[in-house]
Amino acid sequence: MAAHRKPSRRSVTGGTARAVITLALAGAATATAFDGTGHAEPNATPAQVRAKVDRLYRQAESATEKYNGAKETADAAEKRLGALRDEAARKTEDLNTAREALGSYAAAQYRDGGLDPTLQLMLSSSPDQYLNGAEFAQYAGGRQAAAVGAVREQLREIERLRGRARVELGTLKARQAELRARKRTITGKLDEARALLSRLPTDDRALVGETGAGRASRSVAATRAGLASPASATAAAPNSRTAAAVAYAYAKLGSPYVWGATGPHAFDCSGLIQAAYRAAGVSLPRTTYAQIDAGRRVSRSALRPGDLVFFYSGISHVGIYVGNGQMIHAPNPSAPVRLAPIDEMPFAGATRVV
Repeated sequence: MAAHRKPSRRSVTGGTARAVITLALAGAATATAFDGTGHAEPNATPAQVRAKVDRLYRQAESATEKYNGAKETADAAEKRLGALRDEAARKTEDLNTAREALGSYAAAQYRDGGLDPTLQLMLSSSPDQYLNGAEFAQYAGGRQAAAVGAVREQLREIERLRGRARVELGTLKARQAELRARKRTITGKLDEARALLSRLPTDDRALVGETGAGRASRSVAATRAGLASPASATAAAPNSRTAAAVAYAYAKLGSPYVWGATGPHAFDCSGLIQAAYRAAGVSLPRTTYAQIDAGRRVSRSALRPGDLVFFYSGISHVGIYVGNGQMIHAPNPSAPVRLAPIDEMPFAGATRVV
């Protein structure tokens, strides 16, 4: 029925757009600060530029994970808001049906001379005031009095739902403002990195782009010929679901890194992990901060294919372990999904999901 349709988004993006943008600009001013100015020293060596670009990429990735968390919260708030609005619409329809029944009863009473014409007019023009008055109760029998009480309760419940919806709308606006602030931070860091790279000669630029995983594995073809082959990795996986996640990760080698992406054609680091296990029938949280707590912690010495491996003190990067000291991960915008040794970054912990 029309009353059950999902609500229009105008309340979020229409009249409140200017307020949300204002909040976003204020949030951007207080967003997590990062070091680095984006200005390359005139005589910086490729190695120095590479170190600075790597740092910018890590900062952008940390901001990306915070963006992902804020988006998850915003999506949940939007779903709750929609559910509350749908429930309020259903209850309003029930209320209208009950009012019609009471109106019919009131009309019959009036025809029988038992209801003052002024009170009948109040029922048709302002039923809330009428139903809250004492007059109608004087004319209603026990059954009708119970119906009036039910309508009153429906009115109170609808107002409660509307109050909860207002709270959820406020939450949604705040999260949308945070998303805009995070996006500004991410794009700012990536722009700084691109600006640094653009100032280098082409040959040096290629060397800088060959960071971390690039030095360990220079092409997708090379990664596929690495020590941890798909067959050996899936065979060593603890169970079929883990093996399916590992197989998915192998199938995505060479896919581009795009911040905020969860596949099927592009990924950020936690997006790749979520997509791999989703393909295996396992639901994982969206962010690295939540993924590390999604299973049982395991030591580095006990790693098995399919375990999630996390890096840096802020738990800002994740890969899926595939055996022989290697993982598959989505490194950064300069590198596609690839195989890499887990010792190329500061190890922070590991989790076995299933």
